[in-house]
Amino acid sequence: MTDRNQALFDRAKALIPGGVNSPVRAFKAVGGTPRFVQRAQGAYFWDANGQKYIDYIGSWGPMILGHGHPAVVEAVQKAVLEGFSYGAPTEREVELAEEIIKLVPSIDMVRLVSSGTEAGMSAIRLARGATGRKKIIKFEGCYHGHADALLVKAGSGLATFGNPTSAGVPPEVVQHTIVLEYNNVEQLEAAFVEHGPEVACLIIEPIAGNMNFVRASLPFMKRCRELCTQHGALLAFDE
Repeated sequence: MTDRNQALFDRAKALIPGGVNSPVRAFKAVGGTPRFVQRAQGAYFWDANGQKYIDYIGSWGPMILGHGHPAVVEAVQKAVLEGFSYGAPTEREVELAEEIIKLVPSIDMVRLVSSGTEAGMSAIRLARGATGRKKIIKFEGCYHGHADALLVKAGSGLATFGNPTSAGVPPEVVQHTIVLEYNNVEQLEAAFVEHGPEVACLIIEPIAGNMNFVRASLPFMKRCRELCTQHGALLAFDE
């Protein structure tokens, strides 16, 4: 039997860098051939070979109700008849913002964006604009998108500036990014002792998905909040 996943992957690699439009989909970390999804329903999807799988991805969040939920399908079909995209404001985005703010009491205002990368970039830019500072703190193992200043790993030393993790990111672009160990309270405190007045933002995944859902400890998160408040830095939770 011909593996249609492999055939599609071979075709894709001739046209798309790495054969995928997001690096994690290339399967390099786990080996094997990416599954090219043909269709999905409920909690399952079927690949190009017709093989059925349980969908643990959920499109990284949006498919929380599963694929093809009748209410969602009905709403999408209705919306499609009124147009796909306008490049202008709509009442629907106001309604969505109202619903988000109603359901999440800690949210006062919301800006809707197209991707997680864009959200992370916007949060950091806002923090720098609001504080007038340059430095940001992130934690090794946390993923905040493909922004140059965030594609960085920890170097050596206690409170350290990081090293680029991707070709095409000059060292000077990440010179204001401080990378610390996740859940290391002592290192966190040392970083604020050394750089506190210069820190615009601390950005963190409270549950680090790329590290297999490692949770931030309560003492660690408590110190993140306290130190940011003490030094006038903004605290950004990424998802």
